Amino acid sequence: MTDYRFITYELLDEGTIARITLNRPKYRNAQSRSLLVEVNEAMLAAEADDTVRVVILAGTGDCFSSGHDMGTPDRAIERGEGPDQHPTFQINGATRESTEKRMIQEWHYYYGNSLRWRNLRKITIAQTQGQIFAAGLTFAWSCDLIVAAEGTTYCDPVGTRLGMCGIEYFAHPWEFGARRTKELMLTGGSVDAEEAHRIGMVSQIFPADELEERTLEYAREIAKRPTMTALMIKEAVNQTQDIQGFYNALNACFSLHQINHAHWAEIHLDSGVAHATVADGAVEWRKKPASTTSGEEVTV
Repeated sequence: MTDYRFITYELLDEGTIARITLNRPKYRNAQSRSLLVEVNEAMLAAEADDTVRVVILAGTGDCFSSGHDMGTPDRAIERGEGPDQHPTFQINGATRESTEKRMIQEWHYYYGNSLRWRNLRKITIAQTQGQIFAAGLTFAWSCDLIVAAEGTTYCDPVGTRLGMCGIEYFAHPWEFGARRTKELMLTGGSVDAEEAHRIGMVSQIFPADELEERTLEYAREIAKRPTMTALMIKEAVNQTQDIQGFYNALNACFSLHQINHAHWAEIHLDSGVAHATVADGAVEWRKKPASTTSGEEVTV
């Protein structure tokens, strides 16, 4: 079994359930490149294991995931030159320049990963809690089912904080509805677990202190289904969405996301910042220097 630094991987119930747990609680499970690569490796390991029937994706601590890592010390180390640089910063477009570099890297490690997990050959359950931001939604939306602790909220604030048209995996209209998505993106508002349940995004809401136990019970019930039945149910729903335009819409919105980045990068040529700043009208959200902030304050 692979040794992971930023996640844990467990096989439960005689291997029928795999649980992948994000393990950066200090930064509210912010998604560094190292964490993203480890989650993908664990997902593929669970997919390859014929004993596994259900995969749970969870997060340690008080937050499932606070989004992309935008400024923790780990982020600086893995991106910087030297022996501790993560190897993915030398491949998949990393040595290209400007928009091409960003587009290929984000396609592989944000967008491509999400699509791969959405189509995993196993049933997946996101076990969510806390204030979930931006790319934290991607982790949840990539799963077949989402369960939530009471008090959980979901928000993509990149429109107000960074002047962006959404995260790379733009499933928002499919999850929130068209007009609710526009409102949430334009105001930076959030959806609580109860609303998410009403609109069908969240399947179950559990008491916060019972989240892990109740999610495991839920996974056990799903694992009772014959594997072929489970897979065909998943395929029937996913293929229906794709026929309705889900896959093509996500591809188009990923391209719009890159145009949005390129717009701000051109405006901020001297600084190299590829998003809006406070001077551009973005909402201030970094309350402290990145090295001393919590994960919530350094991620989106």
